[in-house]
Amino acid sequence: MQTIAGFDRIGEENAFAVLARAGQLAAEGKDIINLGIGQPDFPTPPNIVEAAIKALKDGQHGYTPAVGIAPLREAVAADLHWRFNAEVNPDNVIVVPGGKVTMFAAILMFGEPGADILYPDPGFPIYRSMIEFTGARPIPVPIREENGFGFSAEETLALITPETRLLILNSPANPCGGVTPKAEVDKLVAGLAAHPQVAILSDEIYDQMLYDGEKHVTLLDYPEIRDRLILLNGWSKTYAMTGWRLGYSVWPDGLYDKVRKLAVNAWSCVNAPSQFAALEALTGPQDAVATMLAEFDKRRKLVVDGLNALPGVSCITPKGAFYAFPNVSETGWKAKPLASALLEEAGVATIGGPDFGVLGEGYIRLSYANSAENISRALNRMEDFLGRRA
Repeated sequence: MQTIAGFDRIGEENAFAVLARAGQLAAEGKDIINLGIGQPDFPTPPNIVEAAIKALKDGQHGYTPAVGIAPLREAVAADLHWRFNAEVNPDNVIVVPGGKVTMFAAILMFGEPGADILYPDPGFPIYRSMIEFTGARPIPVPIREENGFGFSAEETLALITPETRLLILNSPANPCGGVTPKAEVDKLVAGLAAHPQVAILSDEIYDQMLYDGEKHVTLLDYPEIRDRLILLNGWSKTYAMTGWRLGYSVWPDGLYDKVRKLAVNAWSCVNAPSQFAALEALTGPQDAVATMLAEFDKRRKLVVDGLNALPGVSCITPKGAFYAFPNVSETGWKAKPLASALLEEAGVATIGGPDFGVLGEGYIRLSYANSAENISRALNRMEDFLGRRA
């Protein structure tokens, strides 16, 4: 069969492969504790579900504008203004079927043979996959444990060349839970003044999942880069809406109509009832968000303490998201074989660090979007396994 150009380069997100294997083992009767997949274990709040049901009953069954319904785009702009005092025109907001769609659109827009795109490593694996798919050259920006798993402005700026077209940033970060300090973001933005050809994709999907008094630093706060900034955000994590497939992005004037045309060509629009659910999420009660975050914080402390008690394992405290990224280099295991053995032999699903980039070796990712009881059980199983296999 003839090879289709580009498709041999496309990768995937191994968390879904681990989820499938965990499901297969569970179907065989094995007790599996899943700390691999990155989705809240809470249900979508009832008021949001009811808003979707009402939309269906009210006859919201047809196409919507490709960029999203106007009340939702207005609510996104109002929410960003309320939370960050950021001035966002609703006509720069586009509603998309999931956060990945914004990555796809931005990377497709700037990626081509001969172009360089910078992305976090360790980072969300779809960044690199999509960069390679376009034929552009992926340039990893090191995300180091010694920096609290935040990026270094100096290191990032040193990687920019005349061929660099796009810089991808992510804070709070997947898979490490790192939060880049404002001083470092300030330094990066100042340095970008010397590189006006570089667009920025800021993935801020975990912007409300912060701990220990951390405040989110949005790239919307920097007017000097707004004409080349693409903001990625959505409802999946904050409102436990992963299966609703909803996201939004904010685009500069010069790029917005290009994305609108891509929407018309690729997905037409986001399904109508989900958009009314998203509207309720932003404008309705926010109690469920605070409740969920408080529970994640308790689990975060449980998982970090438990990991640091394991032989050969050390784990810095994540400041955001719902992931721990422990260093397992002293266990005597490579990361991916360890993750595989933990699943097959101990019944604990985790993700090997190299699935998030070449700099992920020596680490595994655990999601603490699971109950405290299950996390404790998983830690006990990991302790038993490492003790037996030391």
